[in-house]
Amino acid sequence: MFNILTLNKIAAVGTDRLDTALFSCADKQASPHAVLVRSADMHEFPLDGNLLAIARAGAGVNNIPVEKCSEAGVVVFNTPGANANAVKELVLCALFLASRDVVGGVTWAQGLKNEGDNVPALVEKGKSAFAGPEIQGKTLGVVGLGAIGAMVANAACALGMNVLGFDPYLSIDAAWGLSNAVRKARDLRQIYMDSDYITLHIPLTPETRGSVNAEVFSMARSGLRIINMARGELVNTADIKAALEAGTVAAYVTDFPNADLLGVKNIVPVPHLGASTPESEDNCAVMAVDQMADFLRFGTVKNSVNLPDVSLEIGSGGSRLCVIHRNVPNMVGSISSALAAKKVNIENMVNKSKKDMAYSIFDLGSIPEADCMAGIEKMEGVLRARLIV
Repeated sequence: MFNILTLNKIAAVGTDRLDTALFSCADKQASPHAVLVRSADMHEFPLDGNLLAIARAGAGVNNIPVEKCSEAGVVVFNTPGANANAVKELVLCALFLASRDVVGGVTWAQGLKNEGDNVPALVEKGKSAFAGPEIQGKTLGVVGLGAIGAMVANAACALGMNVLGFDPYLSIDAAWGLSNAVRKARDLRQIYMDSDYITLHIPLTPETRGSVNAEVFSMARSGLRIINMARGELVNTADIKAALEAGTVAAYVTDFPNADLLGVKNIVPVPHLGASTPESEDNCAVMAVDQMADFLRFGTVKNSVNLPDVSLEIGSGGSRLCVIHRNVPNMVGSISSALAAKKVNIENMVNKSKKDMAYSIFDLGSIPEADCMAGIEKMEGVLRARLIV
């Protein structure tokens, strides 16, 4: 029986997929084998020897100590693309909010409640204060062309925008999904120089933190409108406020408000609604649960942020050995030798790496004895060895 701890409310359409004969899923588990999480902060969560996996029902993993998990041999899954359509739709909404002061206009109109029969005339007189440009024919720079960025780029093309895309790590699959109308930018400099609107779809890393700052605003067209539905920390708060005051930036729509951004003219603070749709929550829950369950039952890894994708067709062997280890020479050879010394035959195997981490699955003809497993677990470079019988 695998004990699954939920740190947030996970949509039942996901957790109901768990076979109750194999999984016990609850919001209280003393020593869980896996954790299902959405936004709960796990940086202080104890990574004991029982914990095998963390599945994040969403794409971002800033709330999870990924490096610490890797050192403990804990797989961290996310659900890329599961909430992509929800975020894409909010980005399209943000495009219009950045152009037309709909929020300010609605707030102003609500304040006319006590004006009685004068309301229509006041509306006509005051509406010009909330005017703004159309998006058709304008240039949108899309920074990051992953699952969400590509969908935004395609939708913006369909709305009549000229779209520039930049992503130095663009995958072949993502490239196939892009509209032919999306033009490739040479670099980020071209994005800032040639765009009327910019939308961010990149992860938060030490390199990208605060990367949208005074330096990039200095090369931008006057009146640039910026949409940030990715991560708040990508944009330097002091610099965006200064750029708005100077008129370099005409509007900033962000899904990640902080105290310094509230009440500032031409900033539209959206309360982190990117993935807040029932469809998105269902998609993320199903994807997270399935990936976690396949790993616990079969050792399969898919959509992990710290391990490569690895799968091996189930054979007729006696057991399956799953080893998380460092990506260093001769690890597979050392494990194979340890098994051979105990006369355990390897019937099939697969090994893949991802940066400094690697993962190997061995289908064995018999079940290794305890001392064999203990020897493998103590090998230098082995972070976690698990036997599935």
